[in-house]
Amino acid sequence: MDRARRQLCARLACGFGALLTLAAIDARGVKKIAAKERIIAIEARKFVYTPNELTVKKDETVVLAFTAVDFIHGFFIPDMNIRADLKPGQVTEVRLTPGKAGEYAFLCDNFCGSGHEEMNGKIIVTA
Repeated sequence: MDRARRQLCARLACGFGALLTLAAIDARGVKKIAAKERIIAIEARKFVYTPNELTVKKDETVVLAFTAVDFIHGFFIPDMNIRADLKPGQVTEVRLTPGKAGEYAFLCDNFCGSGHEEMNGKIIVTA
């Protein structure tokens, strides 16, 4: 191979390597943006969610990360038709993206004893 061809191949290889590096940087940047969901930790125990009042923005994706302490509690938002069982010893994630501003009640829908009816809260969605 003559000198001119070797130089051309070297330049093409360097250019291709630079493009791959830029693509990797873009891919990492996109991944970071996609992974930027707000996580809200919530503890469920007889007869309370802590915290029991959450404020989120309309169209914001949030992950509710529940830890049940003492019982298989339920989590139910009737107006959003979202429901999950919260098992002790594991984190249960509920992902939601409210599309409308307002207040939404949530409650435990697994009977957990006397006081169960007080286990509730609300999600406030702001514009």
